[in-house]
Amino acid sequence: MKTETFEERTEENISIHIFSVSAGMVGACFTIIGLLHISNALKTIEGIGDDLIALDSMLFLLSCLISYFGIKTKERGKRLHLERVADLIFILAISLMVLVIMFIVWKLI
Repeated sequence: MKTETFEERTEENISIHIFSVSAGMVGACFTIIGLLHISNALKTIEGIGDDLIALDSMLFLLSCLISYFGIKTKERGKRLHLERVADLIFILAISLMVLVIMFIVWKLI
């Protein structure tokens, strides 16, 4: 039986974390879209807000799927590549979410 090195276990752990957080963030994006539709106070930014959050949820979903394929991949080189791609998309999605939230707050003030 092959023993995994610490580095290989760490690489797999990163993919697992990206996968679980990305899946949660897709749900958070849908929650925000729902809140934008419910709230009358956000009427003026509803269209832009839910478009950006919908894009954000797609980025989180893409990160989640790529991370999942990384977890399932046995080949280390391919797993590392998928992990990097998932990580970059995840960072992009988190950054977009922060920008959207800043936009919403700025419009409410």
